[in-house]
Amino acid sequence: MANFKSLIKDTAIYGLSSIVGRFLNYLLVPLYTHKLAAASGGYGTITNIYAYVAVVLVLLIFGMETTFFRFANKEGHDSRQVFGTSLAFVSIVSALFLAVVLGALTPISQALGYAEHPEFIAFMAITVALDAFQAVPFSYLRFQRRAIKFAALKLAFIALNITLNIIAFTCFTPYEGNAFLINLICTSLITFAFIGEVRQARWKFDGALLKQMLAYSWPMMILGLAGILNQTADKIIFPFIYHAADAKEQLGIYGAVVKIAMIMAMITQAFRYAYEPIVFGKGTGKDNNEYYAKAMRYFVIFTLLAFLCVVAYIDILKYLVGADYREGLKVVPIVMAAEIMMGVYFNLSFWYKLTDRTIWGAVLSTIGCAVLIGVNVAFVPTHSYVACAWAGCAGYGTAMVLSYFLGQHYYPIAYPLKAIGGYVVAAAALYAAITMVEMPNVWLNIAYRTALLVVFVGIIYRVEHLSSAMAKLPVVGKFFKKA
Repeated sequence: MANFKSLIKDTAIYGLSSIVGRFLNYLLVPLYTHKLAAASGGYGTITNIYAYVAVVLVLLIFGMETTFFRFANKEGHDSRQVFGTSLAFVSIVSALFLAVVLGALTPISQALGYAEHPEFIAFMAITVALDAFQAVPFSYLRFQRRAIKFAALKLAFIALNITLNIIAFTCFTPYEGNAFLINLICTSLITFAFIGEVRQARWKFDGALLKQMLAYSWPMMILGLAGILNQTADKIIFPFIYHAADAKEQLGIYGAVVKIAMIMAMITQAFRYAYEPIVFGKGTGKDNNEYYAKAMRYFVIFTLLAFLCVVAYIDILKYLVGADYREGLKVVPIVMAAEIMMGVYFNLSFWYKLTDRTIWGAVLSTIGCAVLIGVNVAFVPTHSYVACAWAGCAGYGTAMVLSYFLGQHYYPIAYPLKAIGGYVVAAAALYAAITMVEMPNVWLNIAYRTALLVVFVGIIYRVEHLSSAMAKLPVVGKFFKKA
């Protein structure tokens, strides 16, 4: 029970930094989409380059975030030496990457379609190298349960990034290249905040330890690479397979509206930050399996609630993007459904992490990625970014289903499938009620949809028997005691 309370507390802190941070970061979406017209392709460029950055970041980190937790919690290992080994490896790989990119900047920029703006590639290469370096100290903070500093640094970066972007895009001529330069400045400043953590590392080289860690981490890197490709492959390959003249415009529209659907990514990320250290600390066992099953149940409940909230209030959320980007709002529910599947897949993934069968993670994610890319290649040329959204569902859904059945074979957990299925059916019915009924004006629409959300919350309250738990809360608890 103490561990479950710890999960809730840490999720709240990580969730605050993730959700509040992402929400503040959304200020950049209306800023960019109002200052950069869709037809200019400026936001399409931002979407495309950041997709490349996400992929490169996974390669540079090489699975060391999860590997650090695994080895730092193993008996007989010094967590500070594991930290030092992880940090040294990532630093060397990042430095080599940066040397290659800056040394061959012109041909790389030409190959990516940015021959006229090689500075875009240079800015983001330096930024991603620094981001990779920061990933290990951020993991060390999570290992030490120093959620406050973790959250403070994440929010400090976002606050500075937003402030500089607002100044650049409102006081000067709007230019997409400013977004990349500002990111580099902010990332560089945050790096200095880890001086204390770097000093705690043991830098004594241990070849045997590094060999063990790499054996564990390379499948995690493949897993992470396939996972990030599931999120970014469509944005990378879109300009190469959609040959219409407005390819950058269409990509910009898709990239903008996908931001609205990222509430699911926020919840999954916050859950992961708190859940991963606890899982590796608990290990295996019957009681722990019940804990994992319960965590899955509540993850699905809250992501379905978030899904319904976004759909219900889309008439408000649409103002996050400029008017000429709003035609893409039709794909928001599809992208959110894909993100839910991705979150479930993440929760299922602990069977191969805890049993050291990480190769299965690489296999499953690669299969899912292949499905996603295949759907994109087959349908994007004729259906544009709508095919990208459905491809995400196909890829994540495939990986999720395969992971469940393999997990039940290697590491059985009695997930409450009946209860989860019931919530999915209820959410689907309410989604239909939200989208199929249109009130005469926006305020009646919002009132009607809010009432439907209350129905879903009521279902959760009754099914999960929350009255006793709510009665223990300060102040509001007295109302539940009376009830």
